[in-house]
Amino acid sequence: MESESESGAAADTPPLETLSFHGDEEIIEVVELDPGPPDPDDLAQEMEDVDFEEEEEEEGNEEGWVLEPQEGVVGSMEGPDDSEVTFALHSASVFCVSLDPKTNTLAVTGGEDDKAFVWRLSDGELLFECAGHKDSVTCAGFSHDSTLVATGDMSGLLKVWQVDTKEEVWSFEAGDLEWMEWHPRAPVLLAGTADGNTWMWKVPNGDCKTFQGPNCPATCGRVLPDGKRAVVGYEDGTIRIWDLKQGSPIHVLKGTEGHQGPLTCVATNQDGSLILTGSVDCQAKLVSATTGKVVGVFRPETVATQPSLGEGEESESNSVESLGFCSVMPLAAVGYLDGTLAIYDLATQTLRHQCQHQSGIVQLLWEAGTAVVYTCSLDGIVRLWDARTGRLLTDYRGHTAEILDFALSKDASLVVTTSGDHEAEVICLPQPPE
Repeated sequence: MESESESGAAADTPPLETLSFHGDEEIIEVVELDPGPPDPDDLAQEMEDVDFEEEEEEEGNEEGWVLEPQEGVVGSMEGPDDSEVTFALHSASVFCVSLDPKTNTLAVTGGEDDKAFVWRLSDGELLFECAGHKDSVTCAGFSHDSTLVATGDMSGLLKVWQVDTKEEVWSFEAGDLEWMEWHPRAPVLLAGTADGNTWMWKVPNGDCKTFQGPNCPATCGRVLPDGKRAVVGYEDGTIRIWDLKQGSPIHVLKGTEGHQGPLTCVATNQDGSLILTGSVDCQAKLVSATTGKVVGVFRPETVATQPSLGEGEESESNSVESLGFCSVMPLAAVGYLDGTLAIYDLATQTLRHQCQHQSGIVQLLWEAGTAVVYTCSLDGIVRLWDARTGRLLTDYRGHTAEILDFALSKDASLVVTTSGDHEAEVICLPQPPE
């Protein structure tokens, strides 16, 4: 499928070079899409007195894995159950999950029961409850160094706990919450709310900045890898790239440059040179983070097996739900509500593979260092796809209702899923021989 690009953007952006592939399609040429990563030396100055010094990654973890089902942890399911551990303390749908980035040994989950829990992946043991929410907990995540964990509910109440002491260290009431994310290198929390604002707090002292958008919800957002900028999408279809120090937008995409419906998701590539945005208008737009210009537009091809609906009705029934960049090949994946997983070639701006699911895709994640895409969907199944061939590698089952969120450990040794069946499950993935 030839992807259309915005005419204005094409004039300002040099064409992407074509990559050459051979054999089993291993990459043999890398296309540089940006002059290079930003200079990290002035990162702290850009964010005033916040210490953004990047800590070294800890390799491996010190705890041994205990992967057999533990006594007292629910394991019985209807039909196949590929999970090793089930966390069953939630009493309603579990909306979100995040793993601690340092060791990938802890998870935080939030649910419709107004509760959030921090628990251990190896045996499902509860470490502590993030208490005090009075609405569904829809956002939860650990800080970059795993020392803090934040939870946010739909009403806009955000709370942060110190993980080692299990004590609440900060809270704030914003407007109705749309999204929340930690800064990649500092104890700084960002969130978008229904009044159009994006908030940024230094935790735990509470220093705050707000970035005022249009008079409509800030529906999704992501901090760029340089830590100096953030991209935020809005309900009116506009996209803003913000300077986090100045508090002003560097680029605003609207009209034909923006989307024709509310944004649903946003992602950046590894060096932050490219941004991918998704919307209920079924388009995914590839944006240069440097110029703010659209350099590609991806639209889904019609799937013949879809129910026969009127054109307007069919369009309204589909949307982009999740998207992301491959870290080792110039590929992007887009997941649609109609169950289509589309793999696009960024160099040629074409559809490479189309993989069909039996029900809508909720989220997708790329495995680091490979061309494998993980998807979770409303049929309660996690699937692994080879993006080079479009082939389904394997699938994992266990939930008795739709999967609502999932997380992948950085070494791809396990997946954690949350579901409408009130449970979170840990699935251990087979590792290739060394």
